[in-house]
Amino acid sequence: MPRNSEKPVITAPSDAITLKNLTKSYPTGVEALHDITLTVKAGEFFALLGPNGAGKTTTINILSGLANKTSGEAELFGKDVFTHYIEARAYLGLVPQEFNLDIWETVYRTLYYNAGYFGIPQAQRAAKIEKILRKLDLWEKRNSRIRELSGGMKRKVMIARALIHEPKILILDEPTAGVDVETRKLMWDYFRELNRQGVTILLTTHYIEEAEELCERIAIINKGKIIALDKKEKMLALHKAKVAIQKLESKRTTLEDVFLHLTKKNKT
Repeated sequence: MPRNSEKPVITAPSDAITLKNLTKSYPTGVEALHDITLTVKAGEFFALLGPNGAGKTTTINILSGLANKTSGEAELFGKDVFTHYIEARAYLGLVPQEFNLDIWETVYRTLYYNAGYFGIPQAQRAAKIEKILRKLDLWEKRNSRIRELSGGMKRKVMIARALIHEPKILILDEPTAGVDVETRKLMWDYFRELNRQGVTILLTTHYIEEAEELCERIAIINKGKIIALDKKEKMLALHKAKVAIQKLESKRTTLEDVFLHLTKKNKT
């Protein structure tokens, strides 16, 4: 058979998240996002950092369909999050910052119902739920009500819920807030494992060392605008000489130093 008769190989878009000139304004005149443009490549571990009110959660809400944009584009693997909402949402697993679990429901049934939302057949749900709960060390708590769990365990239930349909993109909005150091380290290891398996991860966090430890590229957002975007190492090198800090020359510049320098500079 001639070579040109072979079926072409169809590949998925290389960009998992695409934002082009994304703007969000409110009737009050407040502009939460101003002309945001960035891409997160498939398989990346990407951090979106910024002070409170900078626009991080607004960006996440638009990507997950919880908020409308004013203008611009937002796509997940080439699917517009508004015109192709169902397809785009299927790519995405969201772990929100605020607890939004039914405290009277059990861990198992929380995942069971969420699996149904994504069309997972009942016959397949038990195996998927057991696998993920064991991975997150929650299997022994499967019949516990959410209200009976510690804060760290509730965080892990939210992660399990976000992953039950095996999404290609995982958005983590302050995923380790309020958890102890040991649990945070265990969650870091799990996030790394997911990323090695090909899951694209978008992380927002107030723990700057978390982004420095986990992420390849970092964007810093302030007052609804992207003020820095680069690989972690390049960002540290570029701003090292500019960071106004009182420390010994022998100590390395950290991502936290860069973050504080840039966000303070943009307050004026």
